[in-house]
Amino acid sequence: MGLFVRTLAVAIGLVLAQTAAGHAADTIRLAVQKTGTFSWELAAIRAHGLDKEANLSLEVTELASTEAGKIAMRAGNADVMLSDWLWVSRERALGAKLTFYPYSSALGAIMVPAASPIRTLADLKGRKLAVAGGPIDKSWLLLQARMKQDGIDLKTEASIVYGAPPLLAAKALDGEMDASLNFWNFCAQLEAKGFRRLAGIEDILPRLGAKGPVGVVGYVFDEAWAAGHRDTVARFIAMTRKAKTLLVTSDAAWDEIAPLTGTSDAALLETYRNRYREGIPRRSIDDEEADARVLYRVLAEIGGRDLVGSAPELDPGTFYHAVTGD
Repeated sequence: MGLFVRTLAVAIGLVLAQTAAGHAADTIRLAVQKTGTFSWELAAIRAHGLDKEANLSLEVTELASTEAGKIAMRAGNADVMLSDWLWVSRERALGAKLTFYPYSSALGAIMVPAASPIRTLADLKGRKLAVAGGPIDKSWLLLQARMKQDGIDLKTEASIVYGAPPLLAAKALDGEMDASLNFWNFCAQLEAKGFRRLAGIEDILPRLGAKGPVGVVGYVFDEAWAAGHRDTVARFIAMTRKAKTLLVTSDAAWDEIAPLTGTSDAALLETYRNRYREGIPRRSIDDEEADARVLYRVLAEIGGRDLVGSAPELDPGTFYHAVTGD
């Protein structure tokens, strides 16, 4: 009887071990910019156990820049990172079959001091305009395209100063610039300091042919990896959606991630929260992709080969169509 009991116990142990192995969490390696908003989302995911609920193990590598994330992705050291569909399309044209799923439609904005006489985009003519991200920054190219519709070539009719986002935000606060076009989180910093939002880049997209907010930044992963892990990717996307819903509906969730924003200023935290919420994609992938194609043509015309290489159109496989029906 003792032998039977021991044998039965071993058999049960093996079954339980196999069952546990069958339910082991799937691992996803994430390349995350340390100071980026993706780290906020991940903090909310972990604080509320959404990763465990999705049966996912998230291995996070914090990096100093988006360029470092691209290197990690190219080297096969990351499964998911954040970038834009412009880069994904260009990489696909070069042979790297990456794919994209929208994360945020939050874009830059043109900010001016509260008392500035600049009231319209046309008033930027002859002014000193700071532009973050360099000559082929997406927001800058889209602004140029919009102004050319009104016969204004901002590149030659304004004094343009390029620089790193934090440096230009500091110069704007010091009064060295008449206006600045910066990334959305730095615009939030200026807004919290009393600056006026002349126009958000999302505000000009309808004049360029977009039918709604466009998720320019998204989760990027390898097409072959996604094909081999479709259920894992579906659970990842569902998990991030739950995190976004949480950050839309719960101010308390923002209190939990506040330390990651780098500020304790209540006004700035509120602005971060509001702008983040506004940027959450809410449209179908088909609609997102259709508008991305329209904007890609606009960007290709303005930015040329320096921006898009030899591909005049968005690569057909750029957007990932998830198992969920999107």
